[in-house]
Amino acid sequence: MRGWGKWVFGGMGWALGGPIGAVIGFALGSAIGASEEKMLSGKKTQAGDFGAALMVLCAAVMKSDNKILKSELDFVKKFFVRQFGAAYAKERVLLLREILKQEIPLQDVCFQIKHSLDVPSRLQLIHLLFGLSAADGETHPREIEILRVIAGYLGISSMDFESVMAMFKKDVLSPYKILETDPEASNEEIKKAYRRLAAMHHPDKVHHLGPDFQKAAQEKFKAISAAYEKIKRERGIA
Repeated sequence: MRGWGKWVFGGMGWALGGPIGAVIGFALGSAIGASEEKMLSGKKTQAGDFGAALMVLCAAVMKSDNKILKSELDFVKKFFVRQFGAAYAKERVLLLREILKQEIPLQDVCFQIKHSLDVPSRLQLIHLLFGLSAADGETHPREIEILRVIAGYLGISSMDFESVMAMFKKDVLSPYKILETDPEASNEEIKKAYRRLAAMHHPDKVHHLGPDFQKAAQEKFKAISAAYEKIKRERGIA
């Protein structure tokens, strides 16, 4: 794995140090030098940072039920292929296998992410992790529990968490949950909720993460727009 260590760390700033850098460094089988251990908190987040954070959190979700199945690894591979392409998926699954062998300091990892990523990027992480957990056709209660813990550590509000979850766990109230409102809200309140969330979750908010992750963000934005359109049709909102 040493041969592609440079590839993994390429484009990384703050994630090269701290608990995330330690987890990935161990997975690569090489220690991170002391000069690299200092977090580069002033560096702008890049795709390398975000991808590293995603990999470590994916491992935490997969380990939540204390067993790792081949089917889960297959689901992860399909998930990454669908989201980011075959080349990305192949290398990330190899790395993920090594990360899964470790105990992950989840709280420390999440605090590093919270310190270094803005809210839209953190919300995108939660959305991608829900996509992973639902890759087998359902999101298990233990996975929801660990995702709720991760969201709390990341500083994601309960309303934002419920909004993202409603994009994957559908019921008759899902459109309202996605818009962080309820059926008792007025038409004007629905419109305001949609405008606020559309602005918060617009793919341009994560353009700094690179085209692959920005493309993945479009799914969340489409879910918000679809929820709004459904409510509009039901209410006859012009």
